[in-house]
Parts: sequence; structure tokens; C-alpha cells
Amino acid sequence: MSDHLTLFRAIAKKKVVLLVRYPVNTLSQFVSIYALFAVIFFGGKAVAGPALTDSIGGIIVGFFLFTAAIVAYSGLSWNMTREAQWGTLEQLFMSPLGFGTVVSTKVVVNVLYSILWSAFILALMLVTSGESLALDVLTVGPLLVLSLASAVGVGFAFGGLALLYKRIENAFQLVQWVFIGFIGAPVGRYELLGWLPLAQGSHLLQRAMRDGVRLWEFPASELGLLVATALGYLALGYLLFHRAQRRARHHGVLGHY
Repeated sequence: MSDHLTLFRAIAKKKVVLLVRYPVNTLSQFVSIYALFAVIFFGGKAVAGPALTDSIGGIIVGFFLFTAAIVAYSGLSWNMTREAQWGTLEQLFMSPLGFGTVVSTKVVVNVLYSILWSAFILALMLVTSGESLALDVLTVGPLLVLSLASAVGVGFAFGGLALLYKRIENAFQLVQWVFIGFIGAPVGRYELLGWLPLAQGSHLLQRAMRDGVRLWEFPASELGLLVATALGYLALGYLLFHRAQRRARHHGVLGHY
């Protein structure tokens, strides 16, 4: 247990060091995300007026989930690409805890970072818009984590592609825009859409944060679907990642870039 805790601290420290060491990159990423919301909010307010006011709560919740999902989803792919660039990828396989444990710990750190990152963006959005939302941590926290699990599953799959093909940034940036469709899917009208990544989580987060519905007030079937999609996509993504890293080792391209 102490070894796993040491590994977690080392990876978390490395994450913080990289953020601090490259402040321009970190700040520009933060500003660009907030600027996108500002354009949507002020531009929409100028064009749509009261119509935007009625839907701004949903936009904020959707943008909050989108921000967290993008950071959690793309983190592993970027990690694998950078480790290959730095020439340290093969060293991860020599860890006494195993490559799977190292990667899983990286994912946990990325998810925690994505939650903190999106929380700052959420605070700025609420201040900018003057909107108020229900922020019950016991409800929003579990729903957000389960929602991000499906995005992480997709991230595992692309992490595996990064091990094999190295440069896939353009490909997984395209998937980011697909996430917008998943988050905005009308699950309330078409229940089958809840099986898409992020869709059911977005639906429940909207009701929790806009309408104040508590976690225990949701129907068991809706929570069950959220858990099923979270675990299903996470397991499938990890399986694809595991098979990709085995193939990369078999073909001797693991440390190539």
C-alpha cells in the first residue's frame, strides 16, 4: 500500500511540476477554455437575449462536464506521447508495481486534476453569468466521477493507439467535438441515447445541478444505467489499451517515436 501511495505522490508531483514549469502553456489553456465560454455567453446574449437566459444553466452544466471530460480523456494519450518523446516510456514497464498500475495511477491523477480544473472554470462561469446552481458535493461528485469514467474508457483506447502510432493528436482532438454531441444528447426523450459515453451522466448532472435533485432521489434504473456505462466503457477501453501495448511490445515499436 505504501508503494502505491508513493507512486501516486510521485505522479501527482510530476503533474504539478510540469504545470508550474510551463506557466504560459498552463495559463493559455485555462484562458482559452474560459474565452470559449465567454464568447458563447456574451455573443449569445447579444443575439438571443432572454432566450439565452432561460438556457444558460444548461449551457454551464454542459460546459462544466465537457471541460472535465476533455482533460480526463486526453490526459493518458498525451502522457503516452510525451513519455515516448522523452524516451522514458520503456522505463515505465520496468516498474516493480507493473505498467498497468503505473498507467492506472496516472489516470486517477488526471481525473482528479480534471475535476479541479473544471471546478475553477465552473466558478468563473457562475461569476460571469450571475447564474446559481445546486452544488451538492454528495450528489455532483459521484455523478461527475461516474460520467468521467466513460470518457476515461475512450481515453484508454486512444492511449493504446498512441503507443502504436505515436502521433494521434489530430484524431483525438476530433473526438472532443463528438463529446459535445454526447453531452447534448436528448436522453430524456430517447432513453437509448443514455448508453453513449457521457450522455447519461450529462442528463443526470443537468437535473442535479439545475433542478436540485439529490443522488438518492434519482430512480435506481437511471443510476444503474450510469454505473453500467461507466464500468462498461472503462473496462472496454482498458482491454483495448492492454492489447495495444502488448502489440507495440511484440512489434518492437514501444520506445520508437
